[in-house]
Amino acid sequence: MNQTKKYKAYTLRNFREIPQVQSILTEEEKQYIEVVGNVLPFKTNSYVVDELINWDNIPDDPIFQLTFPQKGMLVKSHFAEMRDTLAVNGDNKNEVLKTANKIRKQLNPHPAGQNENVPELNGQKLPGVQHKYNETVLFFPGNSQTCHAYCTFCFRWPQFTNLDNIKFAMSESELLAQYIKQHPEVTDVLFTGGDPMVMSAKNFEAHINPLINGNIPHLKTIRIGSKSLGFWPYRYISDKDSDDMIKIFEKIVKQGYHLSFMAHFSHPRELETVAVQKAITRIRNTGAQIRTQSPILKHINDSSSIWRDMWKKQVNLGMVPYYMFMARDTGAQHYFGVELNRAWNIYRKAYKQVSGIARTVRGPSMSAHPGKVLLNGVTTVNGEKMFVLQFIQGRNADWVNKPFFAKFDPNAVWLDDLEPAFDKDEFFFEIHDVLNN
Repeated sequence: MNQTKKYKAYTLRNFREIPQVQSILTEEEKQYIEVVGNVLPFKTNSYVVDELINWDNIPDDPIFQLTFPQKGMLVKSHFAEMRDTLAVNGDNKNEVLKTANKIRKQLNPHPAGQNENVPELNGQKLPGVQHKYNETVLFFPGNSQTCHAYCTFCFRWPQFTNLDNIKFAMSESELLAQYIKQHPEVTDVLFTGGDPMVMSAKNFEAHINPLINGNIPHLKTIRIGSKSLGFWPYRYISDKDSDDMIKIFEKIVKQGYHLSFMAHFSHPRELETVAVQKAITRIRNTGAQIRTQSPILKHINDSSSIWRDMWKKQVNLGMVPYYMFMARDTGAQHYFGVELNRAWNIYRKAYKQVSGIARTVRGPSMSAHPGKVLLNGVTTVNGEKMFVLQFIQGRNADWVNKPFFAKFDPNAVWLDDLEPAFDKDEFFFEIHDVLNN
């Protein structure tokens, strides 16, 4: 199709080579990136740098905040600890890693009980599979445990640091197919990572074929969770195997599966380039449906007008707005986290300004340990102000769509910050857990 666009990655090792970094950032700002980037993973690329970031608006540009480490992403004590280690032992990789891992372990590296979701097949653990909700299995292909660029808020940051040598990853897609065959409740497989779209078309097809050719009648939907449209749309229009990837999408659809591309867009700017619009068209022309999602994040998109514009643009491009998430309780949540009450007001104000076609979006939602919890709003009962919540998904399927109430707390940013309303000691799902332990 188009002339091939050359992908160039920038990491902590070579970010100072970026012309805009050389000419615009101060030496102090470069040092901030190095300090934080030695704790939280840093990777960006030539498309993000050249086509998305407004370098006249540094450091406030939302895409710059989305991809480049900022000083505030570490609390003061952690920042000072790593800064001092680099000053004294910067040439000693072991000492730097020791300090980094010490800090990382204090950042809740495995939120929402992820380690509890790893299933077994005939007594064998499947480290690249998670099965938390009945209908959906998550698959982490071993050759997709990176991304075209890293989001600074990403809750899977430990995947990219290999903290404690723990990674959700697996190369045996045959085992995945066998596991699904034994679990007729599973209708959906979600390819995730990292980003499965960093794989070559050949490798992706090798993972797909055992599923779609495996005679699994209860498997109906293939999902692909990816940031590639936002960070490297050339994957679908000019990479050397972009046509091959498109053909695989077409094959999945032609064989009767629903292909749902779960696209991560955090700001309208990611929807504005010619490249992303061409890529969206190519994917949609395969018969795949593109659903969109993102956390609500300070410094990036904590504005109703941003979400309104983003949903409208997504609909105009033929995509389906799907989720507004809360920033998970890991990594730099203190920097990005928006208070629940404020997030609800931003969501509600944006929701009121779009047509019914865009009101497919759900939020604000928290993917917490007991399940995926939706904040439905704020109300007053018998003079007591409270949050109204419900489970979209739960570790126990009986919890789904069951409303519950929490005391109003203007400072709460996560489920664990909330207390039950009506003078109850525990939420109903906590009582259930006690009874079963």
